[in-house]
Amino acid sequence: MMKKTQVKPYASTESKKEQVTRMFNRIAGKYDLLNRLLSAGIDEHWRKRAIRLLAKAQPQKVLDLATGTGGVALALVRQLHTPQVIGLDIAEAMLEVGRKKIAAQGLENRIQLQCGDAENMPFQDNSFDAITIAFGVRNFENLSKGLKEMHRVLKPQGEVVILEFSKPRIFPLKQLFHFYFKNLLPLIGRWTSKDPRAYRYLYESVQAFPDGDDFLKELEKAGFRQMRQIPLSFGICSIYHAKKQNND
Repeated sequence: MMKKTQVKPYASTESKKEQVTRMFNRIAGKYDLLNRLLSAGIDEHWRKRAIRLLAKAQPQKVLDLATGTGGVALALVRQLHTPQVIGLDIAEAMLEVGRKKIAAQGLENRIQLQCGDAENMPFQDNSFDAITIAFGVRNFENLSKGLKEMHRVLKPQGEVVILEFSKPRIFPLKQLFHFYFKNLLPLIGRWTSKDPRAYRYLYESVQAFPDGDDFLKELEKAGFRQMRQIPLSFGICSIYHAKKQNND
């Protein structure tokens, strides 16, 4: 479960947090293009599906963690007309790309991107109606600490929606997934990115991540309740949806 060796982007003595920050700063300029290319655009559908889970609650203030170039933050405003979204990320170069996208759509008054650590957030307890994070939890240096921080800053009855890669278990999709992620994706990354190691790390981090029931248990240990997993695209990706109770 959680006892696997920690996967890092590079073979260096830096912490995982430092390495992940360096990796995303290096690939920031090509990040959106590569996402569309490597997922054939299906990642956009996954994000929309995840955000739709918050439609009933209509959260007024949402925290988007590992916000990167602001894709989920922008989608929250487009889909749910969320009045206030704060995006937090450790890679300043990614945030700079996101700020330009937000400014181009005239949404600076509704979306604020700031540099910060999801495992040590600069927010007070019970600050947000909802938290979203897409493809970011597997990059946490300390998963348990990050989830507990999410629980801390979420208001009672608030909801968390987590989108993350998972490991398909159906033949032959399982075998195709492994071949693509292990062999083809790093090759494409090498051709198009300044940092081909980033796409090898993607495969390795997905393999090491405690998906499915194991991750639901991690959410429960962090204090969340009413946890559920929603597999997407035959298990290539999953949405994890949970709530914070009034007495937590």
